[in-house]
Amino acid sequence: MSDSRHVPVMLQRCLDLLAPALERPGAVVVDCTLGLGGHSEALLTRFPEARLIGLDRDKEALRLSGERLAPFGDRATLVHAVYDELPDVLDRLGIARVQGVLFDLGVSSMQLDEADRGFAYAQDAPLDMRMDQTTGISAAEVLNTYPPGELVRILRAYGEEKQAKRIVAAIVREREKEPFAHSARLVELIRDALPQAAKRTGGNPAKRTFQALRIEVNGELAVLERAVPAAVKALDVGGRIAVLSYQSLEDRLVKQVFAAGAASTAPPGLPVVPERYQPRLKLLTRGAELPTEEEIAENRRAAPARLRGVERVRADVE
Repeated sequence: MSDSRHVPVMLQRCLDLLAPALERPGAVVVDCTLGLGGHSEALLTRFPEARLIGLDRDKEALRLSGERLAPFGDRATLVHAVYDELPDVLDRLGIARVQGVLFDLGVSSMQLDEADRGFAYAQDAPLDMRMDQTTGISAAEVLNTYPPGELVRILRAYGEEKQAKRIVAAIVREREKEPFAHSARLVELIRDALPQAAKRTGGNPAKRTFQALRIEVNGELAVLERAVPAAVKALDVGGRIAVLSYQSLEDRLVKQVFAAGAASTAPPGLPVVPERYQPRLKLLTRGAELPTEEEIAENRRAAPARLRGVERVRADVE
């Protein structure tokens, strides 16, 4: 187990961003992506009056974080759920409003470090990529059964892969000989399919395809599209949300939801803007904040991180 899995990304900045909302007695904070519990442990330590709800779709992550957070007793409630299930979880727990929400998107360090999960292109493993291994289809099933046109769409939309057609042509040719089962064969195929120029930029040439498969297998963008507005809705006035994303598709989606909430919805030309049209959110970050060079040196997985934060400044007008 490497140490890098224990280093939460942009931890201090996330805590500072959420602090004004979580220093109130009885504050409830939701860690929507519990992982190994690093952010949650820090939240419970820094805000001794706060109660934490931790969500994760990965049962192994819940088990490990449960051990880590056990010293906090009933201040931490851990739930096996995908983060777009936030409204149902709060409903079941009888919580009407929360004061803080944290999202740390993408793959957890644990999932990358456990070779047999198939998330990492650097080591050979079964092509699984499910964050919740009890449900859904694996990456191998996607590769072996999806029509070529659908695979091209996924690689373009979720991996921003310019060479999608070439890669998919090679996948279709190879899967007819033998279905895909392991990651090393896919990595090799991608390397062989790409023109020399495409291999010289942007790190491992398989990176974009693996990202696209992972997003498809776990429905990540669709989940995020539901989850961020749900988190805004659950937020008390004065409550805050912090979101860490690691690729441009996620960051763009978060940016759009936050920008829409921070804009007036009034028709142009009104001399006085009625309450119901006023912005509900205030942006707390100028654009997306990036990790410091020191942090990247300490934890290489922080490098692509983008942090955005908002505060709820008014209630919804029914």
